Amino acid sequence: MARVVELLYYPIKGCAGTSVAAAELTPAGLAHDRTFMVTDEQGVFRSQRRDPRLALIRPAVGADGTVITLRAPGADALDVAVDTTGPRRAVELFKNPYRGIDQGDAAAAWLTEVLGAPSRLVRVPPEHDRVTDGLTPGTSGWADSSALHLLSRSSLDLLARKLAEGGAEPLPMSRFRPNAVVDGWDEPHTEDRLRRVTVGDAALGYTKLAVRCAVTTVDQEAGAKAGPEPLRTLAAYRRAGGGGVVFGAKFSVVRCGKLSVGDEVVVEEWGPSER
Repeated sequence: MARVVELLYYPIKGCAGTSVAAAELTPAGLAHDRTFMVTDEQGVFRSQRRDPRLALIRPAVGADGTVITLRAPGADALDVAVDTTGPRRAVELFKNPYRGIDQGDAAAAWLTEVLGAPSRLVRVPPEHDRVTDGLTPGTSGWADSSALHLLSRSSLDLLARKLAEGGAEPLPMSRFRPNAVVDGWDEPHTEDRLRRVTVGDAALGYTKLAVRCAVTTVDQEAGAKAGPEPLRTLAAYRRAGGGGVVFGAKFSVVRCGKLSVGDEVVVEEWGPSER
């Protein structure tokens, strides 16, 4: 029997996540997931691909979502009153234009100091109408693509064995920044074949495999790139037909509801792996 063993949301895209025992699943994913995004002065999003120090920022969102607290090593914590009504400004995510709500000069100054580069903090506006692609279209905030990223422990265990064969150390689940970690599937990459799933009160629809990038090479505790793994090893056995390497699967929200650690993952429909 497969069950959820960890739930995580990432309040600010690219920054550290928060592990929770339970969370509400909204149409855009777990509550508060990727609601905020760091941009440069031109509005282009910052990513660990170029700014690995984002991993050092550990944001916390209050239960009602009205305050976000910014923390990082060597910096004083900053409480930011969340603005959901201010002027919209142009932002860019993967060269796609959107509108965001700037969270003010104090947040911008704090981020600029921590990252060592001019930065702003923006929030998804209430009218955000982004449509995500894949087998089951949906929406999300500032996530790379779909609303929820699911990864199984058996997939990570297989990667650990492959890394060991090449003389490399195992890597933590945090390298892959999942929203839901599932245990109980004996076969690695079972998540590749899910099509419709119910978990707790919610239902998910498969969109696509998770294509991995250089973020997986960033040590999430140190906020620095740490070598070629896991991409080098994944390239040997997880290449996708369309290019790149894949690890984990993405899902859209078909029905909102509460998710909790310990919830059974019930597969309603299976499909073939897209690899």
